[in-house]
Amino acid sequence: MNGTIFERALEFVSDGMAVGLGSGRAANRFTELLGERVRNGLRVRTTATSEATAELARRSGLSPLPLAEVMPLDLTVDGADEVDPNLDLIKGYGRALVREKVVASVSKRLVIVVGSEKMTPRLGTRGKLPVEVVPFAAATVLYHVRRLGYDGRVFETDGRPFVSDNGNYILDVAVAPMSDVLGLQQKLQAIPGVVDTGLFLGMADTVLVGDDETFRMTQELRRPHGKL
Repeated sequence: MNGTIFERALEFVSDGMAVGLGSGRAANRFTELLGERVRNGLRVRTTATSEATAELARRSGLSPLPLAEVMPLDLTVDGADEVDPNLDLIKGYGRALVREKVVASVSKRLVIVVGSEKMTPRLGTRGKLPVEVVPFAAATVLYHVRRLGYDGRVFETDGRPFVSDNGNYILDVAVAPMSDVLGLQQKLQAIPGVVDTGLFLGMADTVLVGDDETFRMTQELRRPHGKL
């Protein structure tokens, strides 16, 4: 296959579209290239999945708008931390998981751009599942997570809990390759204080896979029957 996963993702963008901009290294490159297209005359409306992405978009010549002003979106392009053979995802290593999921939920098409190292036989292979929680409930959520048989910790930077764009904490739940992903999702979401998890089930329509160094495209995977 010729070209990069970012160039292929740009082929999904048409003049006049509303586009969601994802977070992370791969999604950031798409945002930069989309900005180049806009400077050359492409007309799109955009919204961002994080404050960091919004700042990058502005530096790239885009003018991201609040989600409420552009939804429903024609397309969102984002990255992922794990992709399984069903195109289910773990996201959130970049700590923007809730906004990413909200934006994806109102997108007609979700295109995921990843390096081949992110492809895993089962979700949980990389050993971590981010979970966003309200700060007041961090300790009690950890208590319930441990009762479910999982260890976890509050993600910290510089010795202090990291605070998401939503004002929440992120727990990193230690997981092994999962056989019942939906069951774990339901159990975690039922814990008081959990905002959402990094499990994105049935949401990705297309996954563009590139090699680990240059993101030269090696695979294009599509969900057979669209979103669940």
